[in-house]
Amino acid sequence: MKILLTCSLLLTLSQAMAAVECTKEAKDKWKNEDAFKKELEQTYKIKKFKVTEGNCYEIYGHDKQGNRVEIYFNPVTGEVIKSKK
Repeated sequence: MKILLTCSLLLTLSQAMAAVECTKEAKDKWKNEDAFKKELEQTYKIKKFKVTEGNCYEIYGHDKQGNRVEIYFNPVTGEVIKSKK
């Protein structure tokens, strides 16, 4: 029983830690970071903006209703790839 529980926990953790892949496009095709961040600031209060290992723009912050958000964006299209509230 302990082995089954441990395996289940490890599988859950590995899925949670899996990197989100947003694009394989060259960085010269990406939206300008500063311009994209300013565009997002019309909708979100951004605490942190970063580029992930999976080639995403990622923000941590709050939406207009004050809810916490963590959102991964495709840096070429600006499309939301993954969102957590």
